[in-house]
Amino acid sequence: MNRRRLGRLGWQIGEIGYGTWGIGGGEGGWTGNEDAQSLAALHLAVDQGVNFLDTAWIYGRGHSEVLCGRLLAERPAERIYVATKIPPADRRWPSTRTSRLADVFPPDHIRDYTERSRRNLGVDRIDLMQFHVWEDAWADDPAWQDTMADLKARGLIDGIGISINRWEPWNAMAALRTGLIDAVQVIYNIFDQAPEDELFPLCRDLDVGVIARVPFDEGTLTGTLTLESRWPEGDWRTSYFVPENLAASVARADRLKPLVPAGETMAGMALRFILANPDVHTVIPGMRSPAHVRANTAVADGRGLPPDLLAALRDHRWDREPTEWSQ
Repeated sequence: MNRRRLGRLGWQIGEIGYGTWGIGGGEGGWTGNEDAQSLAALHLAVDQGVNFLDTAWIYGRGHSEVLCGRLLAERPAERIYVATKIPPADRRWPSTRTSRLADVFPPDHIRDYTERSRRNLGVDRIDLMQFHVWEDAWADDPAWQDTMADLKARGLIDGIGISINRWEPWNAMAALRTGLIDAVQVIYNIFDQAPEDELFPLCRDLDVGVIARVPFDEGTLTGTLTLESRWPEGDWRTSYFVPENLAASVARADRLKPLVPAGETMAGMALRFILANPDVHTVIPGMRSPAHVRANTAVADGRGLPPDLLAALRDHRWDREPTEWSQ
């Protein structure tokens, strides 16, 4: 597993990290996961060189964190970095321009969920605590700044991060300029290339870590979706892949299929596209089974894509605006 330095935090982490939304279960998540399979996948990932896990309290209302905590307890000799997220107090994903910091991340709420996450993970110090939504209008507010600084000073968290709202890579720039943010998590893939415009150059200048999420566009870039794809009731994908989005997504994925190199999968090509960018320090695909782990970790072998293919993939950029179904 190739490793990269996560910005000024200095951690050497695997190019492939582990996104744990899919193993959290619960309402608003992904269906079809079982804890035994999830734990087997987590252990295999560590065997394959994965040493960075991304979770959140909302992933199963703490369940994903508990599973990550079990892994940490069962692999005490391994240095595994864990990032988690504070849920918005108003339970609205994403935040909006009218969201107030006092309603979303008041100081007591930040402290409360830091304690909950520490208990779930079974750790004294959380490696990276991220805000699960963000509005840059909050950047200079001392309420969050002082609270996070206090948590750092008390040794309860190490790094501070922001999980940027879907399709809003610009909506963290002011926060980065405060000098308080150590890492950002942003959607970046063959379709969503907008972070390259402004966000990545600023992260490079400030030595801020970059975590790329949603590498497969919620499944589109695996090439397995069809117009007939359906999911069980309660699965988050039923609300994301509404007819207008499913049709457009399938059409764009179909246009990519002729570009997939021989011996490669579309998912592998999608991961290699992301890792071709040195501004990305790790990518966190969801991996709900050992098969997912084997396929995704195999990509961190240092073998990139040919320059002509990278250039062709850039033509598939798809700039989108947030909608009521894109939460």
